[in-house]
Formats: sequence, C-alpha cells, structure tokens
Amino acid sequence: MSAATAVLAARRLLLAGGAAALALAWLPAHALGLPSAYGAMVIEPTGLPQRAEFDLSAAVQRAKRDNKRLYLYLGANDCRYCRNYEAFLAENAKELTPYFARDYLLVDLRSSLTVLATALVIKVGERSWSYTEFQRAIGDERARMLVYPTVWLLNADLKPLLQMPSGAGTFQTVAEQLEILRLEQ
Repeated sequence: MSAATAVLAARRLLLAGGAAALALAWLPAHALGLPSAYGAMVIEPTGLPQRAEFDLSAAVQRAKRDNKRLYLYLGANDCRYCRNYEAFLAENAKELTPYFARDYLLVDLRSSLTVLATALVIKVGERSWSYTEFQRAIGDERARMLVYPTVWLLNADLKPLLQMPSGAGTFQTVAEQLEILRLEQ
C-alpha cells in the first residue's frame, strides 16, 4: 500500500469509526480472532448495526458430518481479554492443536464490544435465539450478561458438554485448556 493510499484509508477510518477503528486497521490479520493454526470456521455477523446474527447452520452440519464437538468462541475485535486468549493459543499451538483437531470443530464468532446482548442473535437452520435465549436453550448456567470472550463446548446437537468460565483470566495455562478439552471439571 502506498503512503498516499494509507493516508486516505486512515482518514476514511477516522471519519467512519474514530481512533479505535484506525488502531484495529493497522493490526495484522492474524492478530484478530483465533490463530490460523487451529483451522477455525470463522463466522462474521450479519444484520449490523441493529442486529449481530451469527448463523451456525454450516458449523452444526459440518460437526455432525465430521463427528466433532463444537468449540464456539465468541470474541470481540476490540477486546483485550480476547487478544490475550488468542495470543495464549498462538503461543501454545504446537501443544494444543492436536487436541483441538482430534475432537473439535472450532467456530470463531467475530463480534465487537459495541454489540450488546440485546442485538446478538444465534441462528441454526430456521431457528433464531437472542443471546439470553440461546444461553437458556443450551443450559448455560452463567449469568445472562454478555462477556467477552465466551466459549461454549457443545455436541453437534447443541447440547452442552461442560459449563465454561468466561471473561478475563480464562484458561491461562496449557494444563487448564487441556482439562477443558478433555471435559474434566
């Protein structure tokens, strides 16, 4: 990208979304979302800005076809705790990817801190749930508040396999991550 093109892009970003958008635009692509080594299925929301709908239909079909569990990761592009968890995964990919690959289809739901729980929608087939309805439907016992990052471990029928922690400080060691993947509580 030429310097003139970069300046023009920066001006457009500042006008469109301010300094936060500008900062995110300069991050390398691998800095956002789950590291590529994990082969995650990335799902971007549709319906923005009024609604952030994540359609899990293809992920559920693939998990059933491949006989895999779902590791649903809801991260925000502007969430420092998400970046920390993603950095942890990147740093430990050699140790962790074999465990993920064997049993899980990783699904990277890419959101933003500006998306409120009231606007977040999960869809599978013809069925759509609000964030709190989805939590209730899968038996998630955590508070109904939207916290980033959030991880759900589900079977291909969307039944929970393990109640998961969320937010800052989650799965900060390889041993903790492996316990989760092995469904040990």
